[in-house]
Amino acid sequence: MFRRIPPVLSVRPTRALVDEMFKVVVENLPPASPVTLHSLHFSEDKDYWEAYGHYMSDHRGTVNVAEDMSFGGTYTGKEPMGLLWSVRPEPGSRTGLRLRKREVTSPMPVHISVYSGHMTEGFRKQPPLASVLTERWYMAPGVQRVELKGKGVRGTLFIPPGPGPFPGLLDMWGGGGGLLEYRSALLASHGYVSLALEYFSPGELKSADLQIQYFESAFNLIKDHPQVIPDRVGIFGLSLGTILAIYLAAESTKIKPHCCVCISGHHLIAIGSTVHGTLRTDPDKTRYDENNYRIWRDTILPIPTDPSEKLDVRKIKCPMLLVIGDDDQNTPTVEAAEDMAKMMQSGGNLHLLSTLTYPNTGHLIEPPYSPHFRATNFIIPDTKEKAIVLWGGQTKPHSDAQEDAWRKILAFLQHHLYSSTIPRARM
Repeated sequence: MFRRIPPVLSVRPTRALVDEMFKVVVENLPPASPVTLHSLHFSEDKDYWEAYGHYMSDHRGTVNVAEDMSFGGTYTGKEPMGLLWSVRPEPGSRTGLRLRKREVTSPMPVHISVYSGHMTEGFRKQPPLASVLTERWYMAPGVQRVELKGKGVRGTLFIPPGPGPFPGLLDMWGGGGGLLEYRSALLASHGYVSLALEYFSPGELKSADLQIQYFESAFNLIKDHPQVIPDRVGIFGLSLGTILAIYLAAESTKIKPHCCVCISGHHLIAIGSTVHGTLRTDPDKTRYDENNYRIWRDTILPIPTDPSEKLDVRKIKCPMLLVIGDDDQNTPTVEAAEDMAKMMQSGGNLHLLSTLTYPNTGHLIEPPYSPHFRATNFIIPDTKEKAIVLWGGQTKPHSDAQEDAWRKILAFLQHHLYSSTIPRARM
């Protein structure tokens, strides 16, 4: 079917940060030939993840993924990065998987291959026409990774290359627990000293673990670092991390964040010396979808009218960016954002609030080109029971949201943490 001259597959760049685009081009194909472009990643959890698109070569025998249409596969249409954002577990894999990078000092290897014809399965059983190994990195060259030991704070600090000083970020993930470093590594790659904070172990969420002083200490550790601009430290949170960010911005009298990025969270907790133990939830409102996946968004609805059951966001004095999906099945982020806006309007600080709401987007809004996880395995903190939790979202709009949100998050951080009086370090 093909000429004797073998097809040539190029991926540029082959080594890049995870939020950078690449260009995939196949040449030396016969004109008007059906081919399949395929990506394959073998995860740290020993699972295969793949994506593929069906293409037709043009009159020159070329396929350009950035410009040509995919007619089928895990994505369709003109999608330059579809080979990454549409990856999913290989057929026959375990259920409820989630792809996350644990070891950020090494890359995510992704094999990009081209096959003859329009294939839908069995890729690893058939030799490709051509293949290229690419590396996707969370850490840019020169970023330092520093494990915190004996400082009263558990986590990892990431420092950009160069002399600094740099703005700082306290980076907090959600209720799954454990230490996740990849977002902090990526933020450091964009010029921020970022602390990936661990504040409880998976499945062991207890109110005693969430003393507010712990987070204030973590914030001050960043602020006092010699390579950090002391008055340019922000907070970045997702899910439970967002609740903590709002808590610190509204209630802490000991720290003053310069700005906050809050993804998929809310303000619906009572004020106290601890955080999680004062969440107002109704377990009887837990729902299940047709797959028996748990839906938790209703457990804290309706939005309380009693001010004592909410953080007083009227006291927030720093710019805050809310990023939410309108199909979040874990948290009522849309309703919470509307209530926060009303409260801040009454408090005269609504001008500090910016909200990005994305249609058909779920709870887990990650850096761009990350896979969409509609439902994944989760350990219930109180009972340590394993369940599959529904996060929500549809793959294409959720992926579009991740790309747009990340661009706007970086612009928000650039605007508020860098200024004309602070020259940004060259990366």
